[in-house]
Amino acid sequence: MNGARIGFVGVGVMGEPMCHNLVRRHDGPVTCYDLDPAPLARLGEAGARVASSLAELADGADVVFLSLPSDREVRAVCAGDDGLIERLGAGCAVVDASTAPPALARELAGAFGQRGIAFADAPVARTRQAAIDGTLSVMVGGDAALVERLRPLLGHVASDVTHCGPVGSGQAVKILNNMILFQNVRALAEGLAIARRQGVAPGTFMEAVSRSSGDSFALRSHGMKAMLPDRYPEGAFPVTYAIKDLDYALELAAEAGIDAAGAALVKSLFDEAVEGGLGARYHPVIATLIDRKDAN
Repeated sequence: MNGARIGFVGVGVMGEPMCHNLVRRHDGPVTCYDLDPAPLARLGEAGARVASSLAELADGADVVFLSLPSDREVRAVCAGDDGLIERLGAGCAVVDASTAPPALARELAGAFGQRGIAFADAPVARTRQAAIDGTLSVMVGGDAALVERLRPLLGHVASDVTHCGPVGSGQAVKILNNMILFQNVRALAEGLAIARRQGVAPGTFMEAVSRSSGDSFALRSHGMKAMLPDRYPEGAFPVTYAIKDLDYALELAAEAGIDAAGAALVKSLFDEAVEGGLGARYHPVIATLIDRKDAN
């Protein structure tokens, strides 16, 4: 897709650095659109074109990336009044890098397909720093030939691109990946709290476990970089987003007849964090609730 005109809708926490990498690395024009003017201004300074409306972006794009908060926004942008289904022409492609239910991906693929527009779900994993560095992991659902066409573009934002299967499979894998991650974060928070009560220094605990069978991405990226320094900023992946993804996972579990008790347990802790006013904080903040409980 050399020289393809790229549109990017949703330039928030992950979308802005992804779009920025497309601007830097793609050999064609990149146009962005969002309701928040601040990231648009920064991307404009970096060389992106800024659209004043979704319609303007769609009318000048061959491939449109989406990076939106939830299924509600994805549906509105694609199927709402004057949305992408109506504005894009045959031969275009939509790449949804949001995290949304697999059923919605299949529904949208069908609607776009009726108009000759290709669709792939391509949610991303890893941290915002990975988005900045262009080293995300992308899990793609869609036609194999389409995925190969998109692979060079996805390579501008990711170091790992996995074709998971047909449309919807990328979303399924991403949702379940997050379900596993959140459970790992809770387990790590519990272990850290107990170690403290045993007189083990938190840094020593983390170092020892990182050299043992308890090592994990959660430990290195969330334990060492958030829990140890007690740093849970707003503007990172918040508790409210984690709840959304866990809700999606629990829906998939219910459809499959699986009792995902571990996921439900983590969700109850996230719900408690929201009730305590921590919903906008980086999701490993649940460690502070675990620690408090163990102290009582």
